[in-house]
Amino acid sequence: MTIYLGGDHAGFELKKAVSAALLEDGHTVRDLGNTAYDEGDDYPPFAKAVADAVTKNKTFRGIVFCGNAEGVCIVANKVDGVRAGIGFSAEAARSARNDDDINVLCLPGRLMTFDEAIQIVHIFLDTPYEGAERHNRRLNQIKDIEETN
Repeated sequence: MTIYLGGDHAGFELKKAVSAALLEDGHTVRDLGNTAYDEGDDYPPFAKAVADAVTKNKTFRGIVFCGNAEGVCIVANKVDGVRAGIGFSAEAARSARNDDDINVLCLPGRLMTFDEAIQIVHIFLDTPYEGAERHNRRLNQIKDIEETN
């Protein structure tokens, strides 16, 4: 699977660690920045780059990082076709994939250990979308909002 990564200085170390683990697992990883630590960088360009990349192929996934995961989640969800969710726990990640078919996972670089993050990443990558009628109905409502907003 191709996985796009992006994040600012607050998520930089966690992003590097997650990237290494994904490569070890055999995934294709594309780091869309920041590729060098810069304490003055801002998360919006990196989150948007990942969101844009994910919309180009439905089999791609994205993971974005910032201090608390909120900012990157806001940015990613501004891109039509992206369903981003914050992976604050293993159960949240499982439910977000199963029920909401998220394609971008948002992780807090300042609030999570590597072990917590990699468990959540594996759940994000391994959990299929259930496709139940109620979930499809809700996702279609979200799509309608995107199209009329």
